[in-house]
Amino acid sequence: MTARYPFSAVVGHEDLRLGLLLNAVHPGIGGVLVRGEKGTAKSTIVRGLAALLPALDAVRDCRFACDPHRPDPACPDGPHEHGATTTKPSSLVELPVGATEDRLVGSLDLERALTEGVRAYQPGLLAAAHRGVLYVDEVNLLHDHLVDLLLDAAAMGRAHVERDGVSVSHASSFLLVGTMNPEEGELRPQLLDRFGLTVQVNASRDVEIRTEVVRRRLAYEADPVGFAQRWEKADAELAESIVAARAALPGIALPDSELRRIAAVCAAFEVDGMRADLVVARTAIAHAAWRGGDAVTEADVEVAVRLALPHRRRRDPFDEPGLDSEQLEQALRDAAEQVEQAEAPEPPDDDGPGGGGGAPQSEGPQQKQEKSEEGRGGEQPPAKPAQQFRPRLLQVPGLGEGAPGRRSRSRSSSGRVVRDSTVDGHGVHLTATVKAAAPHQHARGRSGAGLELRSGDLRRAVREGREGNLVLFAVDASGSMAARTRMSAVTGAVLSLLRDAYQRRDKVGLITFRGREAEVALPPTSSVDAAATRLRRLRTGGRTPLAHGLLAVRKLLAAERLRDPRRRPLLVLVTDGRATVPASQGGDALHDAMRAAALLEADGVASVVVDCENGVVRLGLPDRLAIALGGTCLQLAELSAEQVAGVVRAARAA
Repeated sequence: MTARYPFSAVVGHEDLRLGLLLNAVHPGIGGVLVRGEKGTAKSTIVRGLAALLPALDAVRDCRFACDPHRPDPACPDGPHEHGATTTKPSSLVELPVGATEDRLVGSLDLERALTEGVRAYQPGLLAAAHRGVLYVDEVNLLHDHLVDLLLDAAAMGRAHVERDGVSVSHASSFLLVGTMNPEEGELRPQLLDRFGLTVQVNASRDVEIRTEVVRRRLAYEADPVGFAQRWEKADAELAESIVAARAALPGIALPDSELRRIAAVCAAFEVDGMRADLVVARTAIAHAAWRGGDAVTEADVEVAVRLALPHRRRRDPFDEPGLDSEQLEQALRDAAEQVEQAEAPEPPDDDGPGGGGGAPQSEGPQQKQEKSEEGRGGEQPPAKPAQQFRPRLLQVPGLGEGAPGRRSRSRSSSGRVVRDSTVDGHGVHLTATVKAAAPHQHARGRSGAGLELRSGDLRRAVREGREGNLVLFAVDASGSMAARTRMSAVTGAVLSLLRDAYQRRDKVGLITFRGREAEVALPPTSSVDAAATRLRRLRTGGRTPLAHGLLAVRKLLAAERLRDPRRRPLLVLVTDGRATVPASQGGDALHDAMRAAALLEADGVASVVVDCENGVVRLGLPDRLAIALGGTCLQLAELSAEQVAGVVRAARAA
């Protein structure tokens, strides 16, 4: 087995190393999310952490690593014999992106079911990670149903398994570490908040640091064992420091002044809920123990805030992640003032009845940033986007086989089992196979334990999940759409759909058409914030080359079909249906647009036309376009899920 790259041999990435070490000192912090570009040693550092963690006392022969001093009374391997103790290294369990549900939570023990005829539980990765580290590489690409299971276990410290005739609950408390490349899509907010700390990792631009990184990596590849031995002492010192800090943790004092400072900073950044305050407090305590102090100080709080708040102020997929250094400094200054005011004796009230004594409340960093932006000049979008909303679900019809997501129905090798089949499916449906074989055991001469299987007994598991799609927006930016109120509504609606695409883990693309041509404003990407940025900068005016826009859509989809053939496209065409520029010299503009739409329909592209036509005289052109595309036509107002729900309620009441 190749020696792991030593943790202490990593060059740079101070915040990442500190975040991991603080979690090793105080697992209650809640883990680390590591964001960064490719090739920045994210996985290398996380795997190096495992060698630093102290060994565990565990109940001997317990597959769930029960603590012998506080064994789980509901452990499936219990009740445990008193004094049956062993020592084992802390586990580092890696959850691959393509893992199945039974691999994560466990399933029926097939060997025992077939040989002994009993229903026994085979533990999964959540059991293996108990009291250790659960590492999820590319956590933002994890299947949604696995994310839900992971969230439940992380929140409750237990895993509940109800599948294949097995009903089990076991302890599953672990340090959650995830890595992700933001270019491949952002993380769901529900999972984002579960990580205690977040760290942004970028490759250094310092020549000396980059040189040393390459030098050490080449030395490791030439002799992994020898390289690890050279750093063995440094790693051992870090491991001893972790043990010492853990022992000191209960004795670390958190003064009221620092607790007030933590609350003031979290309030200034307007984070949701109270989890941020708790995480900052635990991190500050761990940092004080790590540096050898006996009480939390302002410096400990500052470190904790820098690591614990960046991902919690990201309220929207289009917000920039991270904390602005000036905002952080201002928030800390404001918090210091509040602490001083709270500790100072109250001055006598000289204002008399009805007086307005007291200093005006200081503004938080968010308000100060908003004021500075109000007075800042620069390029503005043609129309301010209207208020955004929760859009109705737009789906691709049928059953796909695309990338994991949350939009359209799909066949899946790792989704939920919906039925069994003798023809198709992924993997063996254990329960159905056993049930199919059971009635024939007497005829096959089986009278004791065990089960005889034949090929006709085999049942496959048909799994179904949700897939992410390629949502391609084609936006009419011509003069007939350029009225400020209309473009404001259009921009707000498309931004709402983009947010929905982010949450459903789609790829998105943006094509605009105006003047005499169409433009690919954004090739298909998982970065929906890039699409939002391009949309806000959308220029409007000129003639309407509708046919050119549809032909550009067809060309782009043909190229994307070669790159990602399993991801089904969904075209969202935003237009009033007018066409004034023909596709060829001397042609008819509207006729050419309808012909281009028919080509997309023949390609099997699912389409939704968003009708932006207004005025007293309506030509019904968007409806005609939708018919040619073989798709659906919706009014702008019909995109809102709340609006649709209101119409349904009114109809039922009538």
